[in-house]
Amino acid sequence: MKKQSRVNKQAWEYRAYEFWEKRDGTPAKYAARIKQDPAACLKKHRHDLEDVAGKAIANICGSNGRKAVPLALLGADVTVFDISEENAKYALELAHHAETRITYVVGDLYAIDLERYRDIFDILYLEGGILHYFADLKRFLQILFAILQPGGQLILSDFHPVGRWIDADLTYTPRYFDQALQAGDLAYKTHFTNEEQVDFPDVSVRYFTLSEILNGILQTRFILDRFDEHRGWNGENIPSEFTLLATKPLEGSNN
Repeated sequence: MKKQSRVNKQAWEYRAYEFWEKRDGTPAKYAARIKQDPAACLKKHRHDLEDVAGKAIANICGSNGRKAVPLALLGADVTVFDISEENAKYALELAHHAETRITYVVGDLYAIDLERYRDIFDILYLEGGILHYFADLKRFLQILFAILQPGGQLILSDFHPVGRWIDADLTYTPRYFDQALQAGDLAYKTHFTNEEQVDFPDVSVRYFTLSEILNGILQTRFILDRFDEHRGWNGENIPSEFTLLATKPLEGSNN
């Protein structure tokens, strides 16, 4: 396992189940909410995922199943790939209480069994801030390309590289072109008391520029279909997230 992956596995297995219960409630309670309107749980991506019945979907870094379970309820065959056993525990309990089924593969995505998963997924769905956990972006995108079937679609939603360095008060931190791995706070650390936060392990992250992401997609031979930028959740006039849609060319295509 790569050092970065090993660090992030340790971090994401620290009180993650406890956090999901703090934020979303028990798996039973969260499942009841999801079942009321699974499509609504997909939020801004619901229109990109309208016709998923019977589709094989890989939810990369799918954490606690908050997207995988709604997709399964909508008829998709969903496989989650994630590094955290704690995330898997919550997600599988969530699926059970939602009376649906997901497959959950715990491990380092760099070590995925490509003989088993090559060309089998109709859709790859990545959301919630993932890229910074994979310093070897080229290898990461090659893996995505390998497991997506020809003609399949990649839906990648992540933090906007520009908006990441602009605070709520519009203060800009000039670190946009930094390429080094760096230690960072675990995403849910602030949901615990200051005394508890002292014991939280750091994650290991590497941030990418917009050009690195887009060029990586194109150089991996994906066909870029659409690129959307999103405001912050409170309507801030700065780019907070983006959604990228791309397709794997059909075999024999000149693209």
